[in-house]
Formats: sequence, C-alpha cells, structure tokens
Amino acid sequence: MRMMSAPWITLLLVTFAVVSVPLTVRAGGLSDRLQQGVANLLTSPPEDHRVQVETLVPGSRRLTEPYGEDPLQALDVYLPSHATDAPILVMVHGGGWKEGDKGEPHVVVNKLKRWLPQGFIVISVNTRLLPQAMAYEQAEDLAKAMKWIQGHARNWGGRSDKIILMGHSSGGHLVALLSSKPSMVGKPWAGTVALDTSALHIPSKMRKSHLPFYDAAFGSDPGYWTKASPMNQWTAKAVPMMLVCSSKRPDKPCSEAKEFQKQAAHAGREMIVSPQNLSHAEINDTLGESNAYTGAVETFIMRQLAGR
Repeated sequence: MRMMSAPWITLLLVTFAVVSVPLTVRAGGLSDRLQQGVANLLTSPPEDHRVQVETLVPGSRRLTEPYGEDPLQALDVYLPSHATDAPILVMVHGGGWKEGDKGEPHVVVNKLKRWLPQGFIVISVNTRLLPQAMAYEQAEDLAKAMKWIQGHARNWGGRSDKIILMGHSSGGHLVALLSSKPSMVGKPWAGTVALDTSALHIPSKMRKSHLPFYDAAFGSDPGYWTKASPMNQWTAKAVPMMLVCSSKRPDKPCSEAKEFQKQAAHAGREMIVSPQNLSHAEINDTLGESNAYTGAVETFIMRQLAGR
C-alpha cells in the first residue's frame, strides 16, 4: 500500500476538523476547543509575519490599526518606550504592487532596531494590492493612511509635522508619487526617502520593454500613466526627496533618478540621488545597519526634521 505524504495527511485532518465541528460543537469541551483551533488556523496571519518588537527593542510595543474599511487598509504602529514630540518614520513595503506585507521582517526589523532607540515612532503600512487596486489607487490608499497618521500622531506622543515617508521598490514609487503631489494628502510632511524604484517616469517606462506586472499596475491608458507618474506630477511644491538607487541593476534606476534630479534642479529645488553598490533587495534589507549607507539616509532624515 502506498504511504500518504505529510501534506495530504495534514489536509485530511483539517478537512475532517472543518466538517466535523458543526456536528460535535453542541457536546462542548474538546469539540469547542477544536472549533476554535480550526478557526484560528483559517483566519490568523502567520506568526512569522509578526515582528516581536518587545523582544527586539525592549520597552517598545506594537499597535495594529485600520485606516480604512478594507482589511489591507491597515498599519502597524511601533512605539518607543517613551514618546514625547517624537518624529515618525512611515515605511511602505515593495512587491511589484501585487504582494508583500507590512509585517515582513526584512521590511521593518533593521529600521526598528535603528530608529526606535532614537525615540522615533515607526509605522509600517499596507495598501490594497493588484488586482484589487492598481498603482494610482494604491497611492490613494497611502494618502489616506498618511492623513490618518497625521490625525493620530498626538495620541502616540508623536509630531504630525515631523514625518518621514519611506518606501522600497513599488513602495518607492508610491511615496515618490505622493511626495511629487502632496495635495493628495493635503498637509505636507518633512521629507521622503524612495528606496530603489525604477518607476519614476511611467509613460517612458510603459513605452519601452517592461515586465508584465507593469501592465497590471498601470494599464494601457497614457492618461493614467501620466497621473501615476512621479516625474509628471512633480512641481516645486513637492516634499523634499532622497532617491536611493542600486548601481548593480541592469535597468539602471540611477539614470532615471538623476533625470528626476535634473528636473528638480531646473525648478530651483534640491533632490538628493544616492547610488549604492547594493542589490535591489540589499538596499531595503541593510538600511538601519551600521554602515555608510544608513548614515547618508539618516543625515537626510535629520536635516529635514531640523527644519520643522
């Protein structure tokens, strides 16, 4: 007789539990506990997506808050032990506008270890994703989250005018778009750090060879491309930006970042471009470690906060 594999045994056990719960729940006791266990299995997020910040940075704690009605319109607020007039760092994960999560360790761990002990409040944001929401609609979600954060900052001991917005990859596109057009939020913030996004001039990107998920994110309408394009939406009223880019990538995001920098310079505005000899993933993963790269980002952050 052929032995069943472990995944099939697990599936049968879960199926048996789900089917049998309604028949046995009236008996109470073990059946009630089985029902609750199955409910937790089916509804709880994986534990490895929940950063245990209390262990990571003693004295800190995490709150998870909704900023909208959709389950993905939620954010994690990481609070230092004593927050008084605290600056706020808001992080937006990457994932090609179609995946990723605010609680993934590579998104937040090194940033928490670096900036929570300095008294920062660190917030990690989810937005809706493809196919439910295209890129511009995700930016609208982020704008809604920023308004919510500004409105609640005082409740945590934070300063609504001392917010730094940061995003990686597709999240870098979202933060660059909001920073180019801060009217989407209403009230401006101190500064923005876009981490290795190659989606700064969307019309140019879409007219060239590109990865298929760009079609899902931006569609085929040139008008939509322009609306969702940071460089097309940028004006001199934009929030100050630092563009970090990988010098290792074949699609040359640093070239696009430098074109954006020239556009800002022509309008008399400074925009910092920081090429790094790091991979796309390393630019996100290593930020917060003790290195020159983190130091450069931190210098920009502190400079923007000092003006507030």
